[in-house]
Amino acid sequence: MDKRALRHCEEAMTHATDYATWRAAAREHDRLSGGADWREQDESPDYDYRLIRERLNELRALRRHGDIARLVYSLHEGLHGNLGNIANPVLYSHCLFGTKRLLTEYLDEVAATLDDLCDQDFPDFPLAAKLRFFERTGQSFGRSALMLSGGATLGLFHSGVIKALWTEGLLPRVISGSSAGSIAAATIGTHTDAELARVFSPDGFTAEAWRSLGFKSLLRGSTLMDGSQLELCIEQNVAALTFEEAFDRTGRIINIPVSPIQAHQHSRLLNYLTAPNVLIRRAALASSAIPGVFPAVMLEAKDFNGAVIPYMPKDKWVDGSLNSDLPMLRVARMHNVNHYIVSQTNPHIVPFLSEPKPREKGLLSFTREIASSTFHIYVKHILDVGRRNFDSHALGLLLDKAYSVASQNYSGDITVFPPTWLGTLRDIFSNPTPERIAEFIRTGERAIWPKLERIRNATRISRAFERGLERLRTRAAMAAS
Repeated sequence: MDKRALRHCEEAMTHATDYATWRAAAREHDRLSGGADWREQDESPDYDYRLIRERLNELRALRRHGDIARLVYSLHEGLHGNLGNIANPVLYSHCLFGTKRLLTEYLDEVAATLDDLCDQDFPDFPLAAKLRFFERTGQSFGRSALMLSGGATLGLFHSGVIKALWTEGLLPRVISGSSAGSIAAATIGTHTDAELARVFSPDGFTAEAWRSLGFKSLLRGSTLMDGSQLELCIEQNVAALTFEEAFDRTGRIINIPVSPIQAHQHSRLLNYLTAPNVLIRRAALASSAIPGVFPAVMLEAKDFNGAVIPYMPKDKWVDGSLNSDLPMLRVARMHNVNHYIVSQTNPHIVPFLSEPKPREKGLLSFTREIASSTFHIYVKHILDVGRRNFDSHALGLLLDKAYSVASQNYSGDITVFPPTWLGTLRDIFSNPTPERIAEFIRTGERAIWPKLERIRNATRISRAFERGLERLRTRAAMAAS
């Protein structure tokens, strides 16, 4: 093994300015290190390669013989997102680029089969039957969502993640963003694909959200930062559209969680189903209102005449990440999501995240895992007991928020996060320069490049279902007109 050549590849990957350059260097590294040889072999203890080979051969044979009835039956009965453990993250730890060729060939075959069933005419598989098959099987299979965490200014990292996904055609339709992530979600949710190229440039959006009012303002019972500056920043980035209008315009399903300041209210997940008339920019403002830093926000909506009116005027809302940084369960229930791509930038979470590795076994690993989980359980239990036993309204609310933070899951099936050096405490609450914005975007792109092929594979089939359904529904509408 030529160590000098490997180091040269690693340097090329580190300094790559686009995914194509990074990919070429990664593939060369795999060739030199032996990863490419591993990729070409079916065998591995990390997945059921015999099952996947059998399914691949079956699909190819059915397509070759034109046996549509059996093909549809096979897909309907045998499509699962983790068939034979193909979603195992360990399968992506042996190479810098991609995974087993068998796995990729199987996913490509399924997607090509779905495209053929959608686009070709078959006497025994009419349009109505196609629609029913795609709707039911797609519903059963599920789809992916992009979850954008809070993180104040560090949330600009999300822009690089989103840019890389969009450039590769991998940006999920379902997107959730809380706090800083809500601004990123609202921005892409109100811009069409034709407009996004401009948005992703460092001067394509405004990031001046911070104007300090000083600690004296905080001591007087106000807030540390000027809420009107944050509102102006969001208005310059997010069009004055409701959730429903944005969905109709872009096709993206934007979800923004907000947390209540009232004791007997519950957090809400706003989207085109739950709050179709609410203004997205106002939801992002509320979700970004960190208590003590920005004032609580009253939501606004458009009435049936298009006039802007207060929405639930007696209630005010704050930072969505307090109660639901990554509202996975609610997103799953509303949008048929069962796979989550998470961009995590919360400064109190990122230092504790790490890349998945093969699971260790033995007494030391067991002891470490027990100690960690026990500590987490005790912290949650103490906060839970405290919030239920203090009569003080302020202290009770504080403990309730602390319990919510401690109880949440901050990672997904695929989690992307910045290096800990990316930001300091001063960065978190300051307006970045254009050079700093470019660095955040570049860091986000580079962080997700090593995971793009895993994301491509994980979303391959669900993307084929979504595209096929769109084409079939268009044909059905034309046939009915």
